[in-house]
Amino acid sequence: MASGAAAAALSLGGCEAKAPPPTTTTTTAVLGPPTAADWRRLRDSLAGTLVLPSSAAYATNRLLYNSKFADPRPAAIAYCVGADDVSRCVDFVTRHEIEVAARSGGHSYGGYSSCNGLVVDVSRFNSVTVDTKANVAKVGAGTRLIDVYNEIGSRDRLLPGGSCPTVGIAGLTLGGGVGAFGRKFGLTCDNLRAAELVTAAGDRLRVNANKQPELLWACQGGGGGNFGIATSFEFDIHPMPEVTLFTLQYPWGSAADMLQAWQHWVATAPDELWSNCQLLSQGTYGFLAQIGGVFCGPPAALESLLSSLRSSVATAPSSTFVGSDRYIEAMKIEAGCSALSIASCHLATVNRRGVLSREAYSAKSSYLDAPSGSAHAAKLVHAVQTLKDYAPTVGGGLAFDAYGGAINRLSSAQTAFVHRDKLACIQATYSWSGYTSRAEIAAGQRWLTWLGAEVFTPQSGAYQNYIDPTLLDWKTAYYGTNLERLIKVKRAYDPENRLAFAQSIPVHL
Repeated sequence: MASGAAAAALSLGGCEAKAPPPTTTTTTAVLGPPTAADWRRLRDSLAGTLVLPSSAAYATNRLLYNSKFADPRPAAIAYCVGADDVSRCVDFVTRHEIEVAARSGGHSYGGYSSCNGLVVDVSRFNSVTVDTKANVAKVGAGTRLIDVYNEIGSRDRLLPGGSCPTVGIAGLTLGGGVGAFGRKFGLTCDNLRAAELVTAAGDRLRVNANKQPELLWACQGGGGGNFGIATSFEFDIHPMPEVTLFTLQYPWGSAADMLQAWQHWVATAPDELWSNCQLLSQGTYGFLAQIGGVFCGPPAALESLLSSLRSSVATAPSSTFVGSDRYIEAMKIEAGCSALSIASCHLATVNRRGVLSREAYSAKSSYLDAPSGSAHAAKLVHAVQTLKDYAPTVGGGLAFDAYGGAINRLSSAQTAFVHRDKLACIQATYSWSGYTSRAEIAAGQRWLTWLGAEVFTPQSGAYQNYIDPTLLDWKTAYYGTNLERLIKVKRAYDPENRLAFAQSIPVHL
């Protein structure tokens, strides 16, 4: 949410700490809970579509990506087709004092893409316009990542971002946007140069480094759903490099050695190399220890880097793959839909040509600040083995995504994304199917709780796009030293806290 990532709310920011506009309080008349006639009037006022519980499409349209949230029941879902639609929806929820949630891809790890009131869905804002001379792309806030990569990639350009093909660009960008090209080109939010959004007061704003710079700054990693509802983004894009993919698998008995070597390897790797390290319990299929990644360059240039890694692990890899590929094919591989067409890399519940299914999972995140010693590596391997003890048939484990390079060259205050001094992000997940017992699902959750308390280091922080409803000190974990500045932006653009959910930026500390 990642892509995780709660939906499409925005604030954007430059690096200067310019004063926000004066706080204003609206005087909109409050009408009380909406009646059936009120909903009909809203429906008739929209150029898009309003889906009510009585609609045949409601049963499908209310669903989020994570089927863990089995029964979201918003009062209505507005599929907006223009900023005027969004403004009308914001005015409606204000007048009737009901909850509102912005939804782009619906991938929020906490289920915050929905609410009991009105869901403002921006998935129909899905156009992509590419200017290859200026190296700029304008992207609708509801565009899915697979379509972003396909449209920009077809013009021999690249926008760094996440891997899940059905994630919406809004949630990804607003929370950061970590992915396979981040070390070379930065986070998605680092490439954000402008955005258009509708504020909690219903105002339509275009923000950039010169106009509303504090709002732009906040949109660069301040989290989705906080400052407004995004309708479009403008990104810097980059000429396409040659792309080489690699995977090395190791026997499970050497997993700790592999993890320790990987940490030291990525700490000194060039910007062109991004890598992740995975320690997975595959249920009845046993364990998997592997290193994978993407290199901006030819296989021959990658080989010396891989040789250095292999020489650092006492055991030889049991399997090795190295191969160059087209950018879009590389992103499809990262997305887990390499054998599918672009049209097929969508959810079947959202796109009639899509074949992908929703998933059920829970997650928790942490960070590695620096390479750790052998004892800590062994502790992390043991944690994955413990998952199998807790829940023998579910899949899950730990995935380490390398930071550094362009990500870490920015200061923690340059954008709202504060985690600029990390070696790697750790994402712990476990997933299940419709056949998994409730007892084992609950056991997996206990494993995550144990992991957070006994294995992870709370002071290292957590990634806001892997938003975690169980995290107690989430404000500091997600935003660190940028929290107070984000609160000031929230107070300036949403003083009445209308865009609120369980882990939204507060108006006051």
